[in-house]
Amino acid sequence: MNIDRRARLILFTRYPEPGRTKTRLIPALGAQGAAALQQRMSEALVGQMTRFASLYPASLEIRYAGGNRQAMAAWLATDIPCLDQGEGNLGDRLHRAFAQAFAQGAQRVVVIGADCPGLTPALFAQAFTALATQELVLGPARDGGYYLVGLTRPRPALFAKIPWGSGEVLAETLKQAQTLNLSTHILETLADVDRPEDLRHIDYHPHPQ
Repeated sequence: MNIDRRARLILFTRYPEPGRTKTRLIPALGAQGAAALQQRMSEALVGQMTRFASLYPASLEIRYAGGNRQAMAAWLATDIPCLDQGEGNLGDRLHRAFAQAFAQGAQRVVVIGADCPGLTPALFAQAFTALATQELVLGPARDGGYYLVGLTRPRPALFAKIPWGSGEVLAETLKQAQTLNLSTHILETLADVDRPEDLRHIDYHPHPQ
């Protein structure tokens, strides 16, 4: 299948260095266990992205924090481009990823996090389909954040003044979207795995309808 450069799916993840990744899970899993979980979830999502790209003509990209390009390539052993997320808070890094993708000719860009084991190729397809008629797509997480965000053009104000890491991320993002008058599509709510109480979701994979 030919790749459609106008559609891009980007994974935000972190190099699985013990003690520096999934730190809120360290009390339950230990530093090594938390890093191993981060590694496992990221690898599973790269597999889901690859399966999606075999069915849908989108380009793929990985944006990482920690490590370096050589370490990421050695870890994931993929030909998907791996780029450093860069400096700043999550909003700064998200805006940078979107802005660069659009500058390269993309017209629909979807970013996913590595914390949601329920993500599937069918859900990615729903997000891109929604962006054919809507300006913003969001995948709500049960903890008050979001596991997916998609746009049809750069919207830096969408990521400004958001209380990242809190349970108000989704609500504040929706307020910003309303202020910006963005037409918005909301996907199904899924569970992120960030805290010890979230570990019960780790083997939960909803089946697409």
